[in-house]
Amino acid sequence: MKAGSGIPLWIVALLAALCLAVLAWTTFGFVVPFKHETRQAVLDTYFAGYDESAVFHMQKLLDENETATRLLRAMYFGPELIFPALLTALLFLAFLKLGPAGAWFGRSVHPPVGRAIYLLPFIYGIADYGENISSLIAFGNGAPSTLATQLLPWMTRLKFASLAICFILIVRLAIGRWLAPRED
Repeated sequence: MKAGSGIPLWIVALLAALCLAVLAWTTFGFVVPFKHETRQAVLDTYFAGYDESAVFHMQKLLDENETATRLLRAMYFGPELIFPALLTALLFLAFLKLGPAGAWFGRSVHPPVGRAIYLLPFIYGIADYGENISSLIAFGNGAPSTLATQLLPWMTRLKFASLAICFILIVRLAIGRWLAPRED
């Protein structure tokens, strides 16, 4: 795979714009109203993570507030159905656009390792969908699942960790491409 694959930049830009639009929909349509209604942030926004006690607190809060429950469910069945897929595609296409499978940061790497790096966006996507499913189960109408309650904080941590690693690699690859000598 050659550096700067044949993916047009406009496709990457379109995906980035779609991600921003869906993120704005999530933020202004659900996260902000949820915070206004409950005086507490949605657990999906805790970048530093949280523990099971925060999940239990959220379960109690949702049991007492029907509007907050409807907002949260609408968020998971609305923008959160498409945002992880859009962001996963954007991250993957950015990796394809910026880096070859056999050489990263000017050094050759073993081909399976180079290809494994392309799995990072998919780890993010799986973790984000796993977090959403765990939230729906933990905060659903039935009895909360112990497994979902325990998994939820870990899925959020995995989501943000993989996302941070992807962003760091993309920035480093972009800087490397920008500083690389031009081939004329």
